Amino acid sequence: MADAIDDEGTAEAVEKALGLLDLDTKARLLSGQDMWSLPAVPAIGLRSLVMSDGPIGVRGVHWTADDPSIALPSPTALAATWDPELARRAGRLLAQEARRKGVHVLLAPTVNLHRSPLGGRHFEAYSEDPYLTGEIGTGYVTGVQDGGVGTTVKHFVANDAETERFTVDNEVGARALRELYLAPFEAIVKNARPWGIMAAYNGVNGSTMTEHRELQQGVLREEWGFDGFIVSDWLAARDTVRGLKGGLDVAMPGPRTVYGEALAAAVRDGRVTEAELDEAVRRLLTLAARVGVLDGAAPAVAPADRPGPIDGDALAREIARRSFVLLRNEGAGGRGAVLPLTAGAPGGVRSLALIGAAARDARVLGGGSAVVFPDHVVSPLDGLRAALPPEVQFSYAVGADPTDELTPAAQGFELRAVVRAADGRVLGESRLPGGQVQWISDFPEGVSYEELHTVETVGTFTPRESGAHSFGTRGLGGLRLVVDGKVLFEGEQLPPDVDDPFEAFMGSPVPRGQVELTAGAPVEVSLTCAVARPEEALLDAVSFGLLHRAPERDAEELLQEAVAAASAAEVAVVVVATTERVESEGFDRGHLRLPGRQDELVRRVAATGTPTVVVVNAGSPVEMAWREEVAAVLLSWFPGQEAGAALADVLLGAEEPGGRLPTTWPERLEDAPVSAVTPSEGRLVYDEGVFIGYRAWERREGIAPAYWFGHGLGYTDWAYEAMDFTPVEGDGEALGTVTVRVRNTGARAGREVVQLYLTVPENDVENGTQDDAEDRPVRSLAGFASVTAAPGETAEVSIPLSRRAAEIWDGTKGAWQLIPGTYTAEAGRSVADRRLWAPVPVRTTA
Repeated sequence: MADAIDDEGTAEAVEKALGLLDLDTKARLLSGQDMWSLPAVPAIGLRSLVMSDGPIGVRGVHWTADDPSIALPSPTALAATWDPELARRAGRLLAQEARRKGVHVLLAPTVNLHRSPLGGRHFEAYSEDPYLTGEIGTGYVTGVQDGGVGTTVKHFVANDAETERFTVDNEVGARALRELYLAPFEAIVKNARPWGIMAAYNGVNGSTMTEHRELQQGVLREEWGFDGFIVSDWLAARDTVRGLKGGLDVAMPGPRTVYGEALAAAVRDGRVTEAELDEAVRRLLTLAARVGVLDGAAPAVAPADRPGPIDGDALAREIARRSFVLLRNEGAGGRGAVLPLTAGAPGGVRSLALIGAAARDARVLGGGSAVVFPDHVVSPLDGLRAALPPEVQFSYAVGADPTDELTPAAQGFELRAVVRAADGRVLGESRLPGGQVQWISDFPEGVSYEELHTVETVGTFTPRESGAHSFGTRGLGGLRLVVDGKVLFEGEQLPPDVDDPFEAFMGSPVPRGQVELTAGAPVEVSLTCAVARPEEALLDAVSFGLLHRAPERDAEELLQEAVAAASAAEVAVVVVATTERVESEGFDRGHLRLPGRQDELVRRVAATGTPTVVVVNAGSPVEMAWREEVAAVLLSWFPGQEAGAALADVLLGAEEPGGRLPTTWPERLEDAPVSAVTPSEGRLVYDEGVFIGYRAWERREGIAPAYWFGHGLGYTDWAYEAMDFTPVEGDGEALGTVTVRVRNTGARAGREVVQLYLTVPENDVENGTQDDAEDRPVRSLAGFASVTAAPGETAEVSIPLSRRAAEIWDGTKGAWQLIPGTYTAEAGRSVADRRLWAPVPVRTTA
């Protein structure tokens, strides 16, 4: 991959363009012109630079289902593949999507850590481990930038929970900050050279991150050599002078930010220098050159050098099945493992019951800014129905609904938005597949924010069930809801009293009434919004939505139907799931229980005696008190648009579940080593230090998690046969290489993730080590590699061992310190299932 900043011609083009800009234009360039883009300056050949959210798909500038995007599995799923090259391929696909949508920079990846299982946005981050996070993040960033599209690695730094995220000051010790929370960013800056970093909302140790000179200018730029731009999280920039001096280059979104006119005024009155302003503009122009929107500068990746076309559906399906983690596969009644299912073959499964609301209406995304709108979603019901041979009897039952809340109008609705001026003139129209209007500085053709007065959502609804259908609204403004000629609500919906401006903008669901409808009989629906224009609003935005809930059936009746279906089948597959009100941006979780009566559903199906496979459709840990009562547990994460196809692949044995846990799953929330996510008086103290995740679990006596970091079963077995460590001489970044040989001892081909952990030495008096082992984790992930082998074959991997694995951060000296001694490298299948050992002598050099 080319690097534009090292290109002499690019540097000349940037300096030439900078020299042609006046003060006001330079200040304006650092302030968004709208929600997603920066201003163009035709006089210097600068076109508008467009940014978009992109962890799992590229939404583009239109926050609507009318502009569909490929939806890949969630970042936790991508991390569960333990495959940086697959992450790179995902990045290349998203670069392809970005170019298709006219996007130059993706607001991704999220590399904050899973500090506590309660983090509401953990589905959008990779792992509890900084090394795994850094490796997957490096693959993702490299892949996106292979395609000539920029990335903004986020959220810098310690944005590990959502509660009071705009105002919280996270107090993090020097060692934890360096060894855990900064470590993924450092690895990605070093190994992938990202073109952007996003500064977080929160503060760290007394300074809000958009103004944190020590971390942004000192650590990120001066120490690590980061040469890209720093952009604020949306609405995170607070102060003009402190922001610029602290290293923040761009304040988003626009047009009302602390930069622009305010920044030009700060230069004129001497609060910042024009040279400081020029540095930020220079970094922005370099980004523009890299992504190809600055004339006279060659883009970092020429079009001819970009990867070839990628099949998005195929890659989404591959990532999903490679991410699925088989947690348990015990079988029942001595019949051996229940998975994979053999269907249609002699002796195979002749009848199968699929159970669960999420099996019919797939849960493939977490909530918040990562949401995209795929043009199709393959549900588990669709996927299995298509894959099972016709001779297999197949039944479906809802069993239990995970939510009793209204959800956006989707299934059965055909809607469009009609925009009118105050005098009733139609200004424009837009399709509205998801029932929600979310326009932020981007409106249908012919519509301006200044002129629009009302927006009417109109169309039809064809129910798939008879009964009392519930309808509701979400959003701001004067609303009028009519269903089948019945006015359900007419009045004003006010913003909720919350601190998070995005939660205030989206609003909360409000039930408005019920209408008796007949399955298959379409009715007319409309929701008219007289647009609210709050004086304090920072954005030109319209947000409201039509909500719906199907008739509520008796919960006990649904459970009995599921039990009957399971009793009549040879195997039952139960899909359980969280909801958008459980895992989403903007709030943290209060517990780890599955919503609704899903736990009871699993227990009652398992009690029938039918071998029961539970598919857990969640982005982060949930409690599974029933896990030893069922035959198998398969974790599918939020599996993206090809969810059902990938699930059929794995359940029926066409593919192996390839995932390994990127985060330790507790048995119960009260057992979790870290559960504090709520600040006290504006402060959240990371008093656990470096002990999060498996590092903390290993220090506990008498309490073990449900499933350890790195755990995951497959459809074959592996023997770990040999392991060697080969040191390297000198004082470089590598300690040496570990070579591991494994053998496939099962009956089918398979893939294994060989995990390498490094344990700390005991106090080594002979070598003068004064390190107290109590202050260091027992062991840490130091490397990993995947192998494939046919039955009976061996495979060998070589895993480099970095010097950093034997270092700690010395806060007194402000430097990394190598701790000598005899370490032990351990290879195995998880942090708790280690099979081979080799000594690793580490000595300091004179």
